[in-house]
Amino acid sequence: MSFSMSKLFDSFSPLIQYMRTWAAISLLCLVVAWSFPAQAASRIDPQLEQQVLQIIREHPEAIIESVQAYQQQQQQKLKQAQQAFLQDFKTNPQTVIGESPTTGSTQSKTVLIEFSDFQCPYCAEAHKTLKQLLAKYPDKVKLVYKNLPLISIHAEALPSATAAWAAYQQGKFWEYHDALFTNQKQLGQALYLDIAKKLNLDLGKFKRDLNLATPAITKDVQLAEKLGVSGTPFFIINSPTFSGVAQLADIENILTAAK
Repeated sequence: MSFSMSKLFDSFSPLIQYMRTWAAISLLCLVVAWSFPAQAASRIDPQLEQQVLQIIREHPEAIIESVQAYQQQQQQKLKQAQQAFLQDFKTNPQTVIGESPTTGSTQSKTVLIEFSDFQCPYCAEAHKTLKQLLAKYPDKVKLVYKNLPLISIHAEALPSATAAWAAYQQGKFWEYHDALFTNQKQLGQALYLDIAKKLNLDLGKFKRDLNLATPAITKDVQLAEKLGVSGTPFFIINSPTFSGVAQLADIENILTAAK
């Protein structure tokens, strides 16, 4: 079985593409129509301004073509980034894993990367399934955790990721990770400190490390952005039989097929 990561992004809804195109067109028209008098009224010839606006009105297809060409260029860059990532993942997975937390088999040829958000309810459900898979296939897969806190919709996504990273510095990431998902509805500073106490962490070091987590989390987020990942949970797997984006429901089949 094979899968190209870029295929996932070729399946965008035509409606979404249409909306994005017209959003870009509308924005461009507004900029042209409003920026002249707002920023350079004393320098722009009113007659020239009207001529430009008239050309836009008469030839809107030119704007559409320009926007579409730009979108195609961005899609091509995204595909290239995805293909380069998958090649690195195949040939040198440790480079991709980096310093991210891992669990499962240390010798397995199957590596599963999860981009996750501690406040995402879908990630909490995925966590339960992954726990079961790791227990069922202890020698077949290495799970790698990458942070993708969706801060625009989850207020505690970044603070919880920061707390988990601080716990990681004391070798307790996965215990902390499990506790966060188990108590997802109580996410907050009180919970973060309470979990640290229950895990017997050095609280002084834990609090200091909270201020040092940003570079590691930012690195994960930048990788997600580079690959076009916008939602969680998101899985990428590299095994003897499959390489690319995987749905959670298909991961067990992939593990079963891997020899």
